[in-house]
Amino acid sequence: MMGLFSKMMGSEKALGSAIDAVKNGLDALVYTDEEKATDAAKERSEARSMVVGWMQATQGQNLARRFIALMVTIIWALQYVVAMVVEAVALWLPSEAARLSATADSIRSGGEQVNGVFLLVVGFYFAAPHLDKIVGSAMGKMTGNQPKK
Repeated sequence: MMGLFSKMMGSEKALGSAIDAVKNGLDALVYTDEEKATDAAKERSEARSMVVGWMQATQGQNLARRFIALMVTIIWALQYVVAMVVEAVALWLPSEAARLSATADSIRSGGEQVNGVFLLVVGFYFAAPHLDKIVGSAMGKMTGNQPKK
C-alpha cells in the first residue's frame, strides 16, 4: 500500500527535494537580525576600504588638502577669537559699545557660515568613514537649511 502511495506522490527523493525547496523558500522570506547585522558589517567594511583606496589613489593631493584644512581652521579660529576680543573691548569702552557689539555680531554671523566648511574639513580628516552623516549637517550650516529630523 505504501509503495503505491509513494509512486502516486513521487519518490522519496522528489518528496525530500520538495520539502527542502519549501524550507529554503521560507528561510529566504525571513531576514533575521543576524543576517541584517552581517550585511551591515559587510557594507561598513566595503565603505571603509573604498575611502582608504580613494585616499591612497589621491595621495598626490595631500599638500593641497592640508593647505585648505589649515586655511579653513585659521579663518574659523580667527573669527571666533576676534569676536571675543571685540566683545571684551566693548566692555571697557562704553562710548563705543554699541558699534563694537555690532562688529562682533557681524564677525560671528560670518563665522557661522565657516562652521559648515570647518565641520567638513574636520570630518574628512578625523571621521572619514562616517562622512555621510556629517555632510548633511555641514551643508545645512553652509546654506542655512538644516536637515529635517
